Amino acid sequence: MVPINTTDATPQNTRVTDALSADDSSVRLRAALAAGSKPDPAFLETLVERCAAEPDFFVRDMLSWALTRLPPEATLPRIRRELDSERPRARSQALHTLSKVGDKSTWAWITRDMLRDADDEVARTAWRVAVVLVPEGEERDLAADLVLQLGRGDRDVRLSLSRALVDLGDVTEPFLQRAAESSDPAVAAHARATELLRQHPETGFDEALDEAKRVVALGAERAAAVTASAATGTSETGEPAETARPREAAEEEGADC
Repeated sequence: MVPINTTDATPQNTRVTDALSADDSSVRLRAALAAGSKPDPAFLETLVERCAAEPDFFVRDMLSWALTRLPPEATLPRIRRELDSERPRARSQALHTLSKVGDKSTWAWITRDMLRDADDEVARTAWRVAVVLVPEGEERDLAADLVLQLGRGDRDVRLSLSRALVDLGDVTEPFLQRAAESSDPAVAAHARATELLRQHPETGFDEALDEAKRVVALGAERAAAVTASAATGTSETGEPAETARPREAAEEEGADC
């Protein structure tokens, strides 16, 4: 159990802090809601500690919300300490809380090491927070750092990075174009998929990634030729493409032999 700060605790605060460590996640969720509904700086340490230990996503999100209800001059220094925690969940949730607070002065706390954190959840959160907090004029530098992570992780990790790059806007275009020429097929495909999403936001990520992998495998020129051939009904040589005969017709011809 996470230790609870009971300094100057009232009976009501004690009940809330006890409930934050309950076995039932619904009880913990209601307790986090209660802590945010009646913000009290006495909850600060408990809320931060619970963020690092809470296994349920929805409860963690409510804990972060409760922290945003406290005075930022007290909350932000405590959250900053969590960014250096040895526990990945503590680092990830501290970053998430920073995104909720939205104080641009905390941009300097987002380091390159966070963007490259070995823990995927920490890195994903850092990418999202960095896009939220980046000052005007520093978007290109952030884009240059983010593209170095292209090709990393599973589908969800790559989707998170693509979203972050798309949200940065047009400044990412030259970086994605260079990455699309990478000798690493995973990097090249991820870069092409992200650029497709940037140009056509309505495209689904999986569809964009499948198309990007096809282009990387065939080469851009051949992939374009294949697509054009399919659209006009001709082969790559310009001859009409052979169409498949109905199965019933083929069987009838065989019967006549």
